[in-house]
Amino acid sequence: MRGPYLYDYAIVRIVPRVEREEFVNVGVILSCPQKKYLEARIELDEGRLVALVPGLDLELLKSQLAIYPLICRGGEEAGPIGRLSQRERFNWLIAPKSTIIQTSPVHTGWCEHPDLVLEHLLNTMVRPADYRNAARG
Repeated sequence: MRGPYLYDYAIVRIVPRVEREEFVNVGVILSCPQKKYLEARIELDEGRLVALVPGLDLELLKSQLAIYPLICRGGEEAGPIGRLSQRERFNWLIAPKSTIIQTSPVHTGWCEHPDLVLEHLLNTMVRPADYRNAARG
């Protein structure tokens, strides 16, 4: 099957204090069913989070975020959710579960290579501007 292929994505956010409506983007979940592609990449900028919330339990947060790529891969290691279809796992990942870890609304697009879209989204939505500028130079 030739592309372009429809994909959906959501940004994973840390919202340390919901009442302040501040958040830090920490990852991307991308689903492209026609390519049998479901992946989440998490890149936690600890400095930015600690600046927002000194004393945040980063180890607990990291362990919770590690679940996202695990569920994308599926299988027994991901527990009962790992046995769901890729689309069901994507829907589970984007469903509200926490006040601190949230996802953006789902966005849709067309692509030939979902892995390149995922990298682009990380560069534009998650990684700090100084990282993006260093990658270009």
